[in-house]
Amino acid sequence: MSDYANERRAWLRVDGRMAVDVKQGGSVWHQRLIDLSVAGVSTDQPDLWDAQYNEPFTLVIDAGELGFLELHAYLQHVEAGRLGFAVQHIDKENVKLLRDLLATCVDDPQVIDADIARLESAARALR
Repeated sequence: MSDYANERRAWLRVDGRMAVDVKQGGSVWHQRLIDLSVAGVSTDQPDLWDAQYNEPFTLVIDAGELGFLELHAYLQHVEAGRLGFAVQHIDKENVKLLRDLLATCVDDPQVIDADIARLESAARALR
C-alpha cells in the first residue's frame, strides 16, 4: 500500500491478506481481504458476482488467533477487480477485535484509537 493511498483516505488503512466471507442473504463469496480500516474494507472481486448492490452485506474476516471479526457493511464501489465496502455497524466486541487486529499492523495504536473515537462520534451525530 502506498503512502498516497493513506493521504487520500480519511481513515488509516492497513494491508490485510486474510480470508473473508462476504455474505448476503443465502449467498456467500469466499474472498481475500485487500485492506481494512475502522470504517471500510476492500476485498478482491469474485469471478461470479451476482450480489444486490443496494442491500447490506455481512463480512466475516478470519483474523487467525484473534478470532473472527464480523462487520456489517454496504458496497460502495466495484473497480479493477476490487470491492469496496463501508462499514455500517460494529458491535462492542467486534470493535475490540478490530482494534486488536489493526494494532498488529501499525507502530502507533493511538492512531487507531483516534479513528475509533471519530467513528463513534460520527455515529452519535447521526442518531
